[in-house]
Amino acid sequence: MNTRTETDFTPIDPALYAKAFQLLDPAPEPIDPAAPAALTPVPFTLPAPPVRQTGPVEKTLTDALAFLDTNGWAKGTLISPEGARCSIGALRAAAGARNGAYCDAGNLLLDEARQQHGKQWESIPLWNDRHSGAQVRSVWEAAIRRAHHMNI
Repeated sequence: MNTRTETDFTPIDPALYAKAFQLLDPAPEPIDPAAPAALTPVPFTLPAPPVRQTGPVEKTLTDALAFLDTNGWAKGTLISPEGARCSIGALRAAAGARNGAYCDAGNLLLDEARQQHGKQWESIPLWNDRHSGAQVRSVWEAAIRRAHHMNI
C-alpha cells in the first residue's frame, strides 16, 4: 500500500487574506470571544401541503355513487319509477353529458367490474343487472380508489 503523505498545497499568505476580508468588510464589529454568541431566532413556517385536485373521472364516479346512495340503485331499467337508477344511469346523471369524463369513468368502472367478476362483461348494464347491490357497490368503490390513485 502506497500512502502519500506529502501535499501539493500552495502556502497561503495570511496578510493577503486579511487584506481581502478587510476590503469585503471595511468596518467589522469587534467580536468579544468571552461573550456567548447571540442567536437571533429566524421565523420558520412549513409550507402548506399542496392541495390535491380531484380529477374529472374520480369526481364523476364519486358523484354517481352519491347519486345511487341518495336515489337508489336499480336493476333492469335505466331509471325506475321511484327515481332509482342503474349504474350507467347514475354515470349519466353525474356527468351531465357524454363527455370525456363520462367515457373514461365508464371504461374504468367496466374494467374494475371485469377484474372483480370476470372478463365476460361487455357492458355496464349487463354487469349491473347480473349482480347484487353489494357487489355493484364494491366495484364502484374500487373504481373510485383507482381513479384517485391514477389522479384522473
